[in-house]
Amino acid sequence: MYSSMDLELDYLVGAVSNPKKPFASIVGGSKVSSKIGVIESLLSKVNILILGGEMIITFYKAHGLKVGSSLVEEDKLELATSLLEKAKSKGVSLLLPSDVVIADKFAADANNKVFRPIAFLMAGWNGPMGLFEFEKFAAGTEVISKKLAELSGKGLTTIIGGGDLVAAVEKVGLADKMSHNSTGGGASLEILEGKTLPGVLALNDA
Repeated sequence: MYSSMDLELDYLVGAVSNPKKPFASIVGGSKVSSKIGVIESLLSKVNILILGGEMIITFYKAHGLKVGSSLVEEDKLELATSLLEKAKSKGVSLLLPSDVVIADKFAADANNKVFRPIAFLMAGWNGPMGLFEFEKFAAGTEVISKKLAELSGKGLTTIIGGGDLVAAVEKVGLADKMSHNSTGGGASLEILEGKTLPGVLALNDA
């Protein structure tokens, strides 16, 4: 019997061990520290790595940009710089957003502006490519979701991982357009890092 677990592993392990080229990955989230492993692992496999969410603020500051009162992991600035250099040395296109939404609060009625190019940021944000729960902050996530759905329709494999991102593509009605929506949460990231999960080993042995 072929289970949903088998399907999950086929997609996620396949993405790590035998990816089809060109291989692109999009990683979002609030902190660089929680994504170090998966970013470093992906840099040895992908052709394009796109970063989003609040963690990009640390990369912006590593680039020398002003970031206002946004959240910066000061102890990870050196790491962010090294990841940018590693991407360059491996010929990986590491892409950061060219514009951002700034606002005075996290709320549906926030006063917000789109800034491009980045010069000054006020409030931080989080999520796949922004605080998609509120329409004023959802543009980045929605645009990328639509593009992934379009590419999936052209035969590209699109894997959606993480509870927030799966919720985001469901919100815009595109979940069924993707090749695979991972329900594994944090475990999915560990698989993409190349880690072996004890539970998966036990199931395989059984």
